Amino acid sequence: MCGICGTVAFGAAALEAPEAVEQLRAALRHRGPDGEGLWRADRAALGATRLRIMDLDPRADQPFTDPSGVALVCNGEIYNASELRRRYPAYPFRSRSDVEALLPLYLDRGPHGLDQLDGMFAVAIWDAGHGRLTLARDRAGEKPLFYTVRGTEVWFASEIGALLAAPGVSRAVDRHALAEYVRLGYVREPRTPFLAIHKVPAGTILTFAAGGCATHCYWQPVDRALPPPDAPGMQRLVERAVAKQVAADVPIGVFTSGGLDSSLLAVLAVRALGAERVHTFTVGFRDRDFDERPYAARLARQLGTRHAPIEVAEPEVPAALDALAASGEPIGDPAAIPTLLLARAARERVGVVLSGEGGDELFGGYPTYVGHRAAPGFARLPTALRRRIRAALDHVPPSSGRVPLEFLLKRFVSVGDRPWIERHQAWFGTGLPAEVLQPSWREGPPLAPRDPDDPDVVRQAMLLDYETELRERLLVKGDRATMRVALEARAPFLDPDVTRAALSAPSRVHVRGFRTKILLRAVARGSVPDFIVRRGKRGLSVPVGRWLNGPLAAAAREHLGRDRLDRQGLLDGAVVAALMAEHRAGRADHGRALWPLLTLQHWLAYWGLEGG
Repeated sequence: MCGICGTVAFGAAALEAPEAVEQLRAALRHRGPDGEGLWRADRAALGATRLRIMDLDPRADQPFTDPSGVALVCNGEIYNASELRRRYPAYPFRSRSDVEALLPLYLDRGPHGLDQLDGMFAVAIWDAGHGRLTLARDRAGEKPLFYTVRGTEVWFASEIGALLAAPGVSRAVDRHALAEYVRLGYVREPRTPFLAIHKVPAGTILTFAAGGCATHCYWQPVDRALPPPDAPGMQRLVERAVAKQVAADVPIGVFTSGGLDSSLLAVLAVRALGAERVHTFTVGFRDRDFDERPYAARLARQLGTRHAPIEVAEPEVPAALDALAASGEPIGDPAAIPTLLLARAARERVGVVLSGEGGDELFGGYPTYVGHRAAPGFARLPTALRRRIRAALDHVPPSSGRVPLEFLLKRFVSVGDRPWIERHQAWFGTGLPAEVLQPSWREGPPLAPRDPDDPDVVRQAMLLDYETELRERLLVKGDRATMRVALEARAPFLDPDVTRAALSAPSRVHVRGFRTKILLRAVARGSVPDFIVRRGKRGLSVPVGRWLNGPLAAAAREHLGRDRLDRQGLLDGAVVAALMAEHRAGRADHGRALWPLLTLQHWLAYWGLEGG
C-alpha cells in the first residue's frame, strides 16, 4: 500500500519542474510512512511512499524499473502476484513484492495486460521505449488515482491534495461538480471538485501518448449468462476472497459493526488464520441508539478474537474534519469521522483490516430495495389517498435515532409514485430541497440506469449503487480515513468473482418482500451466530444530527452562515438558515442533509477556495 505520484512530458521538451515530484511525495507521506523512493529521467519522474505490508524489506520499496526503460509505481495489493511470478520464472525479481510482478506482465502484454490483475490497485507505468504513460485503477475503484494535463505534461497522484502541490495546477473549482455534490453527496467520476483535475475511472486503463489519450474499460460486473448462485457456491467464493485477502506480513484485523457483513468476514478470517491472529475493532458512541459495541463484543467473545472497542470522543470530531479535508476533496459520508478515529486506534495494533464494504450493494441490503418492491403498489393507490398519507406522516415528530422508521416512511411516500430512477436518486441523495441551490445550479445530469432494458428494477438499482454510492462515497470515505493514518483496508466482498456472481443474479435471490440479504444470510447461517443473522441491517450510523447541535455547532455557525453562502453564489443562504433553525429547535432532524453542506463549506475554507 502506497501513495504514488509523478509526471511525464510528451514531445521533445524535458520536464519543466521534476523536483516538484518530491513535494507531491511529501504530501502523500501519511499513506506510506515506512519507505519512499524517487526515479527520474529526462521526460518522466515517479515517486512513491510505502506502507510495508507484503515483503517488509526496503528492496521492495518503489518505484520499480526495468532496463528496457519501463518504470512503475502502484498503490494497493495484487492478490494474484504469486501466480504472475510463476508465469515469469526467468524474470530477475529483486524482491518478493506483489507490485514487482507487474513488470514482467507489462513487458509481455503491454497496458492491456493490467486487466489480468486481481486486487485493489492504482498503477502508473512510464514506458520510454513506446513513449506512453499508462494509468489504471482496480475494478471496484477501491484505490484512487487523479491526474491533470498541463500543456505537454501529465501529472498524477493518489490524492487531490497532493496533486495541488504540482506547479501551475489551477484551483478553479467545478461549480457543476459542487452542485452535484450538494444533490448526491458525491461527485461522479471522472469529474472532481476541480475543473483541471480528473479521476481515472474505476475498471479503466488510460494510455497517454504524444497523440492524446486512449481509454480502455476492462471490467463489466454483470454477466446475465451466469446461473444464479446458491448458498454453497457463494460461500466458496467469499471464503476464497477472504483467504486471499488475509495474506500479509503484518498483523490483520477486521472492522466489526455487529452486523451481518463484517461478522461473516470475522468468522472467515478466524477460520483462515486462527482466532489468536485476528484482531477485531468496533467503534461506538456514548449515545446508545448508535452504539454497536455490545453486539460486536459478544461476537468477539464467541470467536475468541483479540477485540478492541473504541468510543468516539466528541471533542475529537471537529479536528477530524480538518484531517479529512486535507485529502483535497469533501467527504460526503459522516461515517468518515468515526472511521478515521477507529482506524487511528486500530493502526496501533495492525497494518491491515478487512472491511464489509460492498455487502449491501451486492447482496441487496438497503431498505431502498424493499421500497422499490413496494412502490408499484403505492403508485396504484388513489391520488387523494396518497396525499392523505403524506399529510399524516408530515405530522409525525422527527426522531434522531440511527435510521428511524418515520424517516424511511417519509422518504418513501414523498416519491414512491415516481419512476424508479427518480425515486432512487431522491432516496439515496442528500435529501436537500432543490431550492438549497441557487436557481442557476439546480439542474444537473440525473443518475441514469446502466441497463435500462432490464425489467428487474431492484437489480438495476443494486448495479447503480455499486457504480455510484459505493464507488464515489463509501470507498472514498474508507480510503481517505484509513490511509490518513497509514492503515490498509481490504474489502473481500468486492472480489471480482463475488461481485459478478452477486450482481448478475436476479434480485429475488437477494430481496423478497421485506426480507433483504437472503442469499448472504443463507451463506452465514451455521457459521455466524444466530443473534447476528437474525438482526436487520446494521452499519456504521453516526449521530450527526446531535453533533450539529453539539461538537460541530460552532463549525456549522462558521461555515453555514447566510452572508457567507450568499456571497459564494452556489447555495441559497436563506434556505440553509431555515434548515439550521428547524434543526436547532428540534422541529426536524436535518443532520443527514446538512452534513454535505458543512463538509463542502469546510473544505472550501480549508483550501482557501471560498471565493469559488
